[in-house]
Amino acid sequence: MNKTSIHFPAGFLWGTATASHQVEGGNTNNNWYQWETMGGKIKEGHTSGIACNWWGGKWKEDLDRAAETGQNSHRMSVEWSRIQPAPDRWDEDALEHYRQIIRGMLDRKLVPMVTLHHFTDPLWLVEMGGWETDAVVPYFEAFVKKVVEALKDYVTLWVTINEPNVYIWGGYMGGGFPPGKNDMNLGLQVMVNMLKGHAAAYRAIHAIQPEARVGFALNYRDLQPARTGFPPDQWMANLQSKIYNNSFAGAIKTGKLDAVLKKVAVPEAKGTQDYLGINYYTCDLVKFDLTAPGDLFGRRSTPPGAEMSETGFIASVPEGIFRALHWARQFDVPLFVSENGVEDSDDHLRPKYLVEHLEQVWRAANYNYRVEGYYHWSLVDNFEWERGWTQRFGLWGLDLNTQARIRRPSVNLYEAICHENGITYEMVERWAPGALERIFK
Repeated sequence: MNKTSIHFPAGFLWGTATASHQVEGGNTNNNWYQWETMGGKIKEGHTSGIACNWWGGKWKEDLDRAAETGQNSHRMSVEWSRIQPAPDRWDEDALEHYRQIIRGMLDRKLVPMVTLHHFTDPLWLVEMGGWETDAVVPYFEAFVKKVVEALKDYVTLWVTINEPNVYIWGGYMGGGFPPGKNDMNLGLQVMVNMLKGHAAAYRAIHAIQPEARVGFALNYRDLQPARTGFPPDQWMANLQSKIYNNSFAGAIKTGKLDAVLKKVAVPEAKGTQDYLGINYYTCDLVKFDLTAPGDLFGRRSTPPGAEMSETGFIASVPEGIFRALHWARQFDVPLFVSENGVEDSDDHLRPKYLVEHLEQVWRAANYNYRVEGYYHWSLVDNFEWERGWTQRFGLWGLDLNTQARIRRPSVNLYEAICHENGITYEMVERWAPGALERIFK
């Protein structure tokens, strides 16, 4: 067995990712808090509550843990509803709170990557129609300007919008996100407005901070034909991938949103990215089925033989992250893996999932794909949206009753990887022996 170590490019960013509503706690002025209180929307009736209590100061010890275990970056988001609690009011104390967190990152030698929109919208914006109306664009632009002016001395790496495809699929295709609608045409309008919002944010950031690097984070779902060599399955997999993976990213490349049944010109979006963030978790097989119009005539299933996460939410298919990065090369910009991880409360699957996916990221980098960093989801267990607290994605576990953090074995593995800027045979043998044959064959 080949025992040669693998190493990533010099200057590679190693981090974890968090999002404001999922870790801060006490966010009561946004659409997700409203969704949580409606009843029947979140698994087991869970609510975010105080979450990981970052707003109460727990960010300090969590970022200590990140820095002490070799990470050199962290991806976080800011909460629009805190910074702009009403359309005519800004909360300077909230901005100062975020400044403290960002300064805390720099003090710990963590490069900040800041996301400006991560699923949540202020209630006042929702009441105005939210992203369904193009009136949102100037409001989002003003919010972005306010945040960038406040944080420009500390941050140069910006994510405008996290997973616009998930926001739209979840909220407008029956996926369990607010506003809980099922209207493809309305979802298309939301995508157009998000493209316009992203474009406005891109230009606003560069006007304030010319040296900034601005992109967005896409949820890439690896969609493969269920039956190799059967053209209808291939057609359906390609169609679903075009709609889910390509629409938003393609519009930024060309200025034209191609939603298959409808095409919309969004010229202002063309060329508005300095990098692309890829959030990758899993793969689906797509099988042509005339009885499934609601699934665009392509039923999805998990690949047979794939290791499954504990609630069946994620199938571990490491090759999918390579395919995601290969797909992303078409945009000719640097790439970040802005999220990747698995829910695993007992840390049984995570070590193997981690090293096998990172080996595929290394493979992409070794082929001179422009991969500059990796952010594991997540630093600590957090509120997982419509799934509440039923899934545990953290390197560190969280005791909700005491707010105690529990160090999982994967912390030690990721620490070793960060320090090495690579993966050695000894690391895998110690923490993920089940991956030895795949990585060092």
